[in-house]
Amino acid sequence: MADRAASPTPSERERIDKDAKAKELEEQSKLPYKWTQTIADLEVTAQIPANFKGKDLDVKIAKNSLKAGIKGQEPIIEGTFPHPILLDDSTWTLDTQPTGGKELSIQLAKANAMEWWEHVVTSAPRIDVTKISPENSKLSDLDGETRGMVEKMMYDQRQKEAGKPTSDEEKKAEIMRKFQAQHPEMDFSNAKMS
Repeated sequence: MADRAASPTPSERERIDKDAKAKELEEQSKLPYKWTQTIADLEVTAQIPANFKGKDLDVKIAKNSLKAGIKGQEPIIEGTFPHPILLDDSTWTLDTQPTGGKELSIQLAKANAMEWWEHVVTSAPRIDVTKISPENSKLSDLDGETRGMVEKMMYDQRQKEAGKPTSDEEKKAEIMRKFQAQHPEMDFSNAKMS
């Protein structure tokens, strides 16, 4: 029988998570843009010098890709999305900031409002989406059915991380317990749940 690697202790897990988060923050801080997301959309922002106007920008939003920057210069962001967006619900603006500069803001509506993105474009460093806290999202904005599905996904993710059964596995086990109680004459010793 092969030896299994020991699971990290809680303090080791905390250190590993802390190191991973620090690396993630360092990688993200080196990007020429900032980005945030909710379960339904993403926002990409970049600082633009005050002397530029919207007509000086080159912004192309497609269903599966994005290119944005100042005309004639290296793009601030360019690449393929990890997942498609809703093109008609996505837009960009250039706003003057109180500091005197300008900010390019790109709003991207996710085609699948049920998944977190690890990055805006596939060439960028990834973030750990399993560490996203539901408080960061606007679950209250979702309709009842979608919210229920998101909450179930989050519950199942927490259960898996803890090595516990998912909601579907719990449901199957409960059905099996009830069936066994109703049919004590049957032998379930070799029954397999799948």
